[in-house]
Amino acid sequence: MPTFVDGPVRVSVPATSANLGPGFDSLGLALSMRDELEAEVLPTGLEVEVTGAGADDVPLDESHLVVRAMRTAFAAMGDQPPGLRLSCTNVIPHARGLGSSSAAIVAGLVLARGLVAGGTLLLDDDAVFRLAARLEGHPDNVAPAFYGGFTISGRDDEFYSVGSAVDPRIEVVVLVPPTPVSTEIARGLLPPDVPHADAAADAGRTALLVAALAGQPEQLLRATRDYLHQEYRRPAMPDSLALVDRLRADGVPALVSGAGPTVLAFTDASGVAELLARCPEGWAGHHLVVDRDGARTS
Repeated sequence: MPTFVDGPVRVSVPATSANLGPGFDSLGLALSMRDELEAEVLPTGLEVEVTGAGADDVPLDESHLVVRAMRTAFAAMGDQPPGLRLSCTNVIPHARGLGSSSAAIVAGLVLARGLVAGGTLLLDDDAVFRLAARLEGHPDNVAPAFYGGFTISGRDDEFYSVGSAVDPRIEVVVLVPPTPVSTEIARGLLPPDVPHADAAADAGRTALLVAALAGQPEQLLRATRDYLHQEYRRPAMPDSLALVDRLRADGVPALVSGAGPTVLAFTDASGVAELLARCPEGWAGHHLVVDRDGARTS
C-alpha cells in the first residue's frame, strides 16, 4: 500500500494544439498558457474548488475530470487516499481546441503521483503518459501536455510519443472565438473514408511539417495544408475556417487548433502584432510561444 505525503502538491500543465493542420491525431504542440492546480490528502471527504475558465460548468464532485484522473493513478499505485482537496485555477479555455481536457487528465495523474511517497517509482513517466492517453482516448494532446514541446504520437501495441525539435524563431498566435465546439461534434462530421490521393497528400504535408518546425519555417505555409479533417468540419465552425482561408490567402500558416474552433497561426516575432490586429471582434487573441517544459510540479 502506498504512503501519502503531508502537505499540498502543486502542478501546472500547458495548453496544447493537436493536428497542426495535416497531422491528424498524431502531432501536438505545447503552448505557453498554463492551468495551475493544487491537491492534498485529507482525513476524509472530497473538496473541489475551481476558478477561471469553465468554473461555472465543471462538476465539483467525483466526476470532475481531474479527480477521475487522480483516482486512476491512485488505483495504479495501489490504494486510494482517505480524502482529497483539489484546487484548480484554469486559464486554458474549454471546448476551444486548446487541450483543456488533456491538461486536466495530465494534471490529475501527476498530482496523484506527487501525493504518494516514491510515486515516480510506482508510476514512471511512460506509465503516466500511457494512462493519460487511455483516459483521453488518443495521445496527440496528452503527449505535449505531459512532455512539453512538439510531439509525434500514435499507437501500435501501445501508445507511444517521440519529441521533435522546434526552431526558436517560431512563435504562435491563437485567435479564440467566443463560442465552443465539442470534440464529439467535430469528430462526428468526419467521413469514415477519404480518397487515397488526399491521404497521400496529407502524409507528405505531415512529414514536411516536422522538417518545417525543426528548422525550415519558410515551409510552414505549404506544410500546414490539410486534406483530411478541416474542410469536413466547416459546418461546425464556419467563421474559424473563413478566417483560416483569409490568413492563408495572405501567406500566413494558419490552421484550426485541434478539433477547433480556435485558429492558430505560426509566425515570428515580427508578425505577432499584425496577426493580433486581425483578431475578429468578440474573439480573444493570445501571443504564445512553444512550451518546452510540459507538466511541472512543485
